[in-house]
Amino acid sequence: MHISDGILDTGIVMAANVVSVGVIYLTGRNVKPEEIPKIGMTGAALFVASLIHFPMAGTSLHLGLFGIAGIILGKRAFPAIFTAILFQALIFQHGGLVTVGINSLNMGAGAYAAWLIWRTEALPEYLRSALAGFVGIIIPALLMSLEFQLSGYGRGIFYLFSIYIFAALIEGAVSFSAVRFFRKVKPELLI
Repeated sequence: MHISDGILDTGIVMAANVVSVGVIYLTGRNVKPEEIPKIGMTGAALFVASLIHFPMAGTSLHLGLFGIAGIILGKRAFPAIFTAILFQALIFQHGGLVTVGINSLNMGAGAYAAWLIWRTEALPEYLRSALAGFVGIIIPALLMSLEFQLSGYGRGIFYLFSIYIFAALIEGAVSFSAVRFFRKVKPELLI
């Protein structure tokens, strides 16, 4: 899901970088001091989780935890995701430096959608948590597939999207388990 430099159309990548700076400003302003540890710990969890890869269908997948980030941080998930992606690119060349913006927007969109689902109180908590985890991966995978399509890679790139359905199911189960754990141990962590 981390797009490397030089793969996507330059115009798309540059536009995403500009939008990403704006989103960082909007979601990161007026941060309260008590929010900083939660943002930092969630960003660290995102950083570590995405370094553990599992081979699948000719590629490799990793947990993203974008649903959990949306549940825990809400709109503050974007700065945590951006920071984790930036450090992954700088330290491990996981993704690219020029594509940090588009990668952040893709993954941040998943976290934001997860947050909106989490806030929907009409659904039971167990369903909201699983759905948030699922959507937290499916939306970035769909956006990435569309970006590859717009960059001229053809419809075959949607095969990659189909692999992420399995990853999204796993993320749904992980999010469900995490919410159950946090509800028992530290319920104030859940917004």
